[in-house]
Amino acid sequence: MSMAIMEELRQKYEVVIGLEVHAQLKTKSKIFACDSTEFGNEQNTQISPVTLGMPGVLPVLNKEAVNMGILTGLALNCTIPEYCKFDRKQYFYPDLPKGYQISQYDQPICVNGYINIEGKKIGITRAHLEEDAGKLVHMGSSGIAGSSYSLVDLNRAGTPLLEIVSEPDMRSSDEARAYMEELRTILRYIGVCDGNLEEGSMRCDANISVRPKGQEAFGTRAEIKNVNSFKALQRAIEYEIDRQIDIVESGEKVIQETRLWDDNQGITKSMRGKEDAHDYRYFPEPDLMPLKISREWVNEIASKMPELPQARRERYISLGLTPYDANVLVEQMDIALFYDKVLDLKADAKVANNFLMKEIAAYMKEEKVMLEQTKLTPESFAQLINLVTSGAISNNIGKQIVITLLKDGGSAKDIVEKQGLSVISDEDSLKAIIDKVVESNPSQVQLYRGGKDKLFGFFVGQVMKETKGRANPQVLNKLLKEALDN
Repeated sequence: MSMAIMEELRQKYEVVIGLEVHAQLKTKSKIFACDSTEFGNEQNTQISPVTLGMPGVLPVLNKEAVNMGILTGLALNCTIPEYCKFDRKQYFYPDLPKGYQISQYDQPICVNGYINIEGKKIGITRAHLEEDAGKLVHMGSSGIAGSSYSLVDLNRAGTPLLEIVSEPDMRSSDEARAYMEELRTILRYIGVCDGNLEEGSMRCDANISVRPKGQEAFGTRAEIKNVNSFKALQRAIEYEIDRQIDIVESGEKVIQETRLWDDNQGITKSMRGKEDAHDYRYFPEPDLMPLKISREWVNEIASKMPELPQARRERYISLGLTPYDANVLVEQMDIALFYDKVLDLKADAKVANNFLMKEIAAYMKEEKVMLEQTKLTPESFAQLINLVTSGAISNNIGKQIVITLLKDGGSAKDIVEKQGLSVISDEDSLKAIIDKVVESNPSQVQLYRGGKDKLFGFFVGQVMKETKGRANPQVLNKLLKEALDN
């Protein structure tokens, strides 16, 4: 089907999207065992009888995982019920040692929240705690079919997860991406998840359906798994919209199923029929008592809530940043935290942001480094900004010095003094340089005095060249105009 025809068909339908996001919590140990949750270690070295589901072992709940669950719920505008409980979710898979997952079903830790994205409220049905499964490592090769065998790594098994389930409130892949990006930003700022999609510490399942515009009833949904980037999320949704519209237009019915996203081929593939709650045979976890969450406990955690992304954006805008710049800054948490330290040292907010977004960003991109991998400190950067805003050095000199600070560190003030980079504001010194430039360019002087005012910039450039960019622009302009007009 041509793109033009598909685009025309899309005008007849509305897409309905809900996301289930699994966020690994940044606890040092697992949710029901003392094994480490550190990423990247040798396979099957972070295990124990509890992780392996050995007979007779008992789970012990990690309180820090509960604290992080409560903190996340509050950041997502959720209600924290006074009681929650754990349940057994029955299913069999090679990397699930017990043959069931300890999760939460009808009494989760967080309910009825929302996130605002671009002026729209996206509802959050629930967020519940559960344990992660292990990981299958596919090995060998059998030609077109792919791997010939798989190995099991249980290091990840038992890592605490918070599954955050949205309402079906999104109506485009753009909205879905914006929701997931904002959710990731919130989780990172409150310190409960690093949001590293490549390492799998944040994973997303997308539930997608289409319905004729104006119809209230939802269409049959398909769940898309194995989505591990924002770009892949959008591509998977766009593909699935077209696939489902094509099915409906052909007079067939969309099947409720779980599908996998193949990023290389850019398509979704059927994985299995979609399970419903009864398929998992949920029942209360007999080895864990229901958890009472007192209001004092909730209030204590609420008192430690850091500044959330939206409040931070609004603060930056109040300091003179544009909404676009404020959003770009907030999305880069390490740079935003660095920026706040610079602001605490009384540096000008707009000038500091300009250096961060231009010279510093360009340097990091070219050198392929993070800000913390450079030699720049908040103290040296704030000192540089203050030298620029006070007029002690020009903006152009500041651009040169910041590169030196990024590479070698040190003090901006010391660099200025040692290299003689301070602004020349002395009128007698500048007059001598201006007279030399005027005398060296008689034809340009004649043209300027004949009415070609644009040549003024030429003379400014020549003086700046002679002073290596150190001339005070205000003083230079005044003295140069006097010299040329006489």
